[in-house]
Amino acid sequence: MSKESYWTQDPSGLLRVESGFKLVASPTDGHPGFDGNKAAGRAALKEGALVLADLQERLFAHHQTGDDGRRILLVLQAMDTAGKGGILKHVIGTVDPQGVQLAAFKKPTDEELEHDFLWRIRKEVPEPGNIGVFDRSHYEDVLIARVREFATPEEIERRYGAINEFEAELVGEGTAIIKVMLHISAEEQKKRLLDRLRRREKQWKYNPSDVDERMLGPKYQEAYQIAFDRTSTPIAPWYVVPADHKWYARLAVQHLLIQALQALELEWPKPDYDVEAEKARLIAS
Repeated sequence: MSKESYWTQDPSGLLRVESGFKLVASPTDGHPGFDGNKAAGRAALKEGALVLADLQERLFAHHQTGDDGRRILLVLQAMDTAGKGGILKHVIGTVDPQGVQLAAFKKPTDEELEHDFLWRIRKEVPEPGNIGVFDRSHYEDVLIARVREFATPEEIERRYGAINEFEAELVGEGTAIIKVMLHISAEEQKKRLLDRLRRREKQWKYNPSDVDERMLGPKYQEAYQIAFDRTSTPIAPWYVVPADHKWYARLAVQHLLIQALQALELEWPKPDYDVEAEKARLIAS
């Protein structure tokens, strides 16, 4: 596939969280595996969008014709301003929306708090044939819950195991899981937050609590590290994507999606009717 021409090395291997990974030592401003600048990255993203759209349609078509129940789940986690919205717009937004399921998990409601933390997550698992996207996810319950002490240490420990069991269950049902942490530096985050305050059309995106969360950055790094150590598994690994350059983060996530879809080896489903006979009927009609 021609898109590989701009990767000098498969980024999935470079971004995957392996044993011994340390978030604190992971760069936020690089572009692993990509030999090009911003303009080249944007051109590559445009080219990759055509590939992604084709593969997504094949996945959707397979389910519509009753072939199988495979699906993709993209989990996006990040600190504020790291670029989750840009991924949704510039990567997910390039495929047919009827084959996409987006779930944005906010602060749990009173009803949700009455159930186990995975209760609301299970309701948003993508249907077969779809690409599902979790804009934040079940990992909020071991990240913010740990940092803000919304749950006891014992409960948080239980949740790591529950997450691994839940994801193993999804994989067993035919779900390919791509877990991405967009890794942004404190300096770049400050720049983006200031940009929101300075631009009238961006001020709606700013929340004073963003600064409060920002001040807890070191604690969040620790919480992410523990989550990686506990839940980056062979069947559902984590990928830490440098996010100081938005163009690279988008390109890397697009690649991970394309790679996951290619692994499904999706050919166009064969029709259950005689094509030539139907052509003749149609011409004669």
